Amino acid sequence: MGQKVDTPDFAVAKIAQRQHGLATRQQLESAGLGARAIRNRVARGHLHRIHRGIYAVGHRALSWHGRWMAAVLACGDDAVLSHGSAASLWGLLKPIEGPIHILTPSTSGRSRRRGIHLHRAPSLHVPSLAEPSPSPSCSPGRGGRRGRLLTTHRDNIPVTTVARTLEDLRASSFVPPHLIRRAIRQAELKGYRLEHIETDRTRSDLETAFLELFASHCIPAPEVNVKLGRYEVDFLWRSHKLIVEADTWTYHRGSVAFEDDHQRDLDLRSAGYAIHRFTDKQLEAEPERIAADIRGELDARR
Repeated sequence: MGQKVDTPDFAVAKIAQRQHGLATRQQLESAGLGARAIRNRVARGHLHRIHRGIYAVGHRALSWHGRWMAAVLACGDDAVLSHGSAASLWGLLKPIEGPIHILTPSTSGRSRRRGIHLHRAPSLHVPSLAEPSPSPSCSPGRGGRRGRLLTTHRDNIPVTTVARTLEDLRASSFVPPHLIRRAIRQAELKGYRLEHIETDRTRSDLETAFLELFASHCIPAPEVNVKLGRYEVDFLWRSHKLIVEADTWTYHRGSVAFEDDHQRDLDLRSAGYAIHRFTDKQLEAEPERIAADIRGELDARR
């Protein structure tokens, strides 16, 4: 029996499999489909035009990965996913509706694409597909600002590194500040290297609001989210042995969490620590009273 010869459609399917269901016109032609064959497959619903020169294979119900890949492919060989779209691919934010953000090192005038927000960064270094994926946060090597590699691949989609993604978010107005803080927190929790990103170590907007309260009332800055033995506390004034916990109903509404909190409070008090718990509603309604309570405890424990 002779060896089976791959058909153009089989070759196209293999391309689409590694590109989240997509193929470029150039790839279709390289697989053996001419202009007439492409038109016929579009007419029969085997190919679906997503952007100029970019086709979904088999159906047009693309996943978010498919939508991100289509936008990258539509913007040229050196294009990468960026900004909020890159943050979503990295799992730092939920997918954001609206235009997909793409970064390219090209300074030439590639025409606008519907549903794509194109950014240009002439210094951007884009590794070729043949290169191994570097660290998602930063890597020594060629090109890029301060010598850092600024792009990589995730799920086979070219994308800015985590560190560059966060830098781009902070330098733009496309994502509101609370989502930028959330993305930075998620990056920290996932263990990405953020040596060029300053953070306050908070894990929620409530914790950030408490830090702002301390600063506005000239209360000395505490340590944030630190370990005390087997427990982790929200805010710690170590020399005063004072702990402040920022509680929310969502996190503490269960009976197990309630019992755990009381057990840990008992253990920490036995070790000489004072513990004050405040809720988000208290912070909103009585910030002055909370500040006075904390300041009074700090003065008493000097």
